[in-house]
Amino acid sequence: MRYVIAILAIALGVAAVVFGGADDSPGLQLIGAVLVVGAVAFAVRTARRER
Repeated sequence: MRYVIAILAIALGVAAVVFGGADDSPGLQLIGAVLVVGAVAFAVRTARRER
């Protein structure tokens, strides 16, 4: 379940970066990038704790 949440957060972050680029909005792109990086860090931390 945790991986599904991380995948959805990554998809939402990528969408924010794409829509921010289309609208020329650096703030939305930054929020999307932070969301992707945070979701990847969460997934890696979760995978390490399961071992």
